[in-house]
Amino acid sequence: MAMANPLAQRFSAIGGFIRLMDVLSRASAYLAAAMFIAGVLVICQMVFIRYVLGMSTSWQTEFTVFSVTGAMLMGSPYVLMTGGHVAITILPDALGGVARKAMRLVASLIGLAFCGALAFASWVYVVEAYAFNWRTGTVWNPLLWPGLLPMAVGTTLLTLQYVAEILRGET
Repeated sequence: MAMANPLAQRFSAIGGFIRLMDVLSRASAYLAAAMFIAGVLVICQMVFIRYVLGMSTSWQTEFTVFSVTGAMLMGSPYVLMTGGHVAITILPDALGGVARKAMRLVASLIGLAFCGALAFASWVYVVEAYAFNWRTGTVWNPLLWPGLLPMAVGTTLLTLQYVAEILRGET
């Protein structure tokens, strides 16, 4: 994406941050795709074991929940960067001009605040799960923090991507 904001063009650190976030958002999208594919493959394996072999499964459902949920959160910075998120823009589009830019900026600042709070809370949750050796409490009973880590990383990258989009000037 081009850097339309003169501020980003004038200060190389801002432009560098925007480019870094674009690279990180693309990388997280590839990781998200791998996590989603892993979840799908495990579901296929679970179906085969249950319905073809007639055996029970113990870890597949939980793994799939963690991997697909993690994929959604890890892919969200890329979705924001590419404008693929759902937005209702009838009012800003009707207003146009400065009012449109102001509404988009306010919406981005609200999104930034929400994602920042979610990222902070996610990291607190991951650290607590790690420090206290929390487990899921299921039959498989894996450690909880590895399943929570994509949530914290994804929301952090999403927060930083919001900052990049605001600095880019296309909010």
